[in-house]
Amino acid sequence: MSSSCVSCQNSKASLQCGICHQSLCKTCAEFLDEGHFSFLSPVPEELSQTTFCPQCFQEKIAPALLRYEEQKEKAKEILVFFKHQGKETRLISRKESLYKISSCPDRDETLLRLAFFAVGAGFNALIDVDLVSEKIRNGSRQHLIWHGSARPAHVDVSKLPKDRSLWQNPN
Repeated sequence: MSSSCVSCQNSKASLQCGICHQSLCKTCAEFLDEGHFSFLSPVPEELSQTTFCPQCFQEKIAPALLRYEEQKEKAKEILVFFKHQGKETRLISRKESLYKISSCPDRDETLLRLAFFAVGAGFNALIDVDLVSEKIRNGSRQHLIWHGSARPAHVDVSKLPKDRSLWQNPN
């Protein structure tokens, strides 16, 4: 590209904005990692780009990035009840359909992805969480791939039954 940078008018603009397709130099361009929005199930086309001009970044990417990070932080604080905790969740409605995640490299990431989907849909808990690992062998090397499923729910914490075995030590 021999055109000038749209931001600083530098004649050596070698990059292009992923949204408006204007020419940019390396010092003016805003970069994002390729898999930065990987928790979104259908990643929008404009968020899948990696190079942006400052104006497009401020108008379109920065607000989406802020919402994404807020949703990720809320997902870390969600209530999680595993399948074996039936006594605590027996009175919770199970009308919602299951969320399923497959092929995650880590157990915690699988749980966080399930929680991310639940927070995005407006729920505050995951019930009937089932995380399963699968051992993949490649010659002498092996690694685990995690699969998970969970049902989103609205839970009122004050109405949950308390576990009597923990009354002496509630923490």
